[in-house]
Amino acid sequence: MKRVLLANIQWQMVRNSIWISLLTALFAVFILTYGEAEGLAVLLRKKLFGIPILLVIPVIAIFIGGAFGYLAGDKVKKRLEILQQGTLSLERGNFSYRFPDLGADEVGLIGKQLNEMVKRVESQVISLQKLSTERAEWQETIKQSAINEERQRLARDLHDAVSQQLFAISMMTAALPHTLDKDVKKAAQQIEMVEQMASNAQSEMRALLLHLRPSHLEGKDLQEGIQELLVEIKTKHGLQIDAKIEKTNPIPKGIEDQLFRIVQEALSNILRHAKASRIEFQLRQIHDQLRLKIIDNGIGFEFSGQKMGSYGLQMMKERVTEIGGTLEIISIPNKGTQVEAMIPLVPL
Repeated sequence: MKRVLLANIQWQMVRNSIWISLLTALFAVFILTYGEAEGLAVLLRKKLFGIPILLVIPVIAIFIGGAFGYLAGDKVKKRLEILQQGTLSLERGNFSYRFPDLGADEVGLIGKQLNEMVKRVESQVISLQKLSTERAEWQETIKQSAINEERQRLARDLHDAVSQQLFAISMMTAALPHTLDKDVKKAAQQIEMVEQMASNAQSEMRALLLHLRPSHLEGKDLQEGIQELLVEIKTKHGLQIDAKIEKTNPIPKGIEDQLFRIVQEALSNILRHAKASRIEFQLRQIHDQLRLKIIDNGIGFEFSGQKMGSYGLQMMKERVTEIGGTLEIISIPNKGTQVEAMIPLVPL
């Protein structure tokens, strides 16, 4: 988000102060000329440093009013900018941020109230992450049930996507000899369609094979699990992968498992839909926030409610929300897609 300087407030105070000073100067002129027979001519006749006092008074009033308004407005502006930058930091998921003491007036009160709100939000994030970690600890007890569900899902995907495409390929190739005898041009078009369907089936199989990997880290930390996954994709699918995986503070088990699943889902979407040749992967910690970013140079997609509600993207969003984080997806047709997850790391 672009940073907006709150300069207008400062200059509004300058203008208001100048008007007040001019009105005060006008009142002073009235007092000085009250009862004088010559009226304003008295102030024109009297001079200060060779300049008529009638001209000196408004100049001094403008200078004093402008200086006072600028200094007072600058102080207010700086405090409001602290509020603005702090709320922006909170919007990005940095719940460890605390507003400094901004004084005893309304601005300071807002800062204190925001700090109390952030404490409550941070407490809720801690609860979410504790629940996620606890779930990871007892999840082994339902592992067999999860395996059966995954088998059923893979069977559905195979039937809905790959099996139907292979059946269509089989039907079209069976009809090719007959078509070649009658219409060579049409047969060539059918061959192109068969090649396209075979390519689509291959992409679907790549994504399904990726899901056959364990969804848990199985004794590895998050960095090791991701590195092995990226090496496998690079080796088997020939994609160029630029990975930057930095060392982080210890991550709770529940957060690690959820992030690993998010990575699996994002890479599966790339293999299935993106037609990408290059992937940029980043995992790093900035202060008390974990950031995961995956960028591909694929075909991208148009943002729409239907697309954002698709199963894969929805699952990724739910997993990030479950551990108290935020998910941003940016995609440009024919340019690629960027997926960025930001997870606060709070002490448990």
